[in-house]
Amino acid sequence: MADLPDPADLPGHDPSGPGCVPSGESGLLPAELRAWMHLLAAAGAVEQQLRARVKDSLGISHDEFLVLCLLADQPGAGLRMTRIAELLGRPKTRLTYQVACLQHAGLISRKSVCGDKRGIEVTLTEKARRLLGDASAPLADAVTDAIARTLGPHQREALRDLLPGTPDADL
Repeated sequence: MADLPDPADLPGHDPSGPGCVPSGESGLLPAELRAWMHLLAAAGAVEQQLRARVKDSLGISHDEFLVLCLLADQPGAGLRMTRIAELLGRPKTRLTYQVACLQHAGLISRKSVCGDKRGIEVTLTEKARRLLGDASAPLADAVTDAIARTLGPHQREALRDLLPGTPDADL
C-alpha cells in the first residue's frame, strides 16, 4: 500500500502541527483555495488507503469500486451509463470497459432504457450488495483514518459538516 503524503509537503503546512495554516492566519491563498487544496489532499490520501483495500476485499479496481458506490447510493434503482460517466468525470469509453468488467464479475447488470435504444441502465446485483455490505465498515474506517492522518485539527473541523454520521472523536 502506498504511503500517505507527508503533512510537511502539503500546501500551507504549519510546523507546529499537522495540516496547514491555522484559521487565524491568512497565508498567501484565499480561504477557499486553501480549503480546496486540503480537500484534494484528503481525497488523495483516501484513494491511496482504499486502492489496495478495495482490491483485496472486493477483487476490483478503485475506479470500478466508485461505480459500485454510485449504484449503491441509488436504492432500488439504477443509473444510466451517461450519468455515471458524468458523475465520475470519466470518458464513456473507459466506463464501458469498467462496466463490462463488473458485469463479467457478476456485480452489476445492464439493460436498455425503455424508449431509448442507445441508453443503458446499470444496477447492482445481490452479489454486489452482499460484498459491499461486508466491506463497507472497514473501508469507511480507512477513509476516516486517511483524513485524520492527512489533515490537522482546523481542517478536520471544517470537514466534519461534510461527513454525516462521523463521530467527532474519529475525525
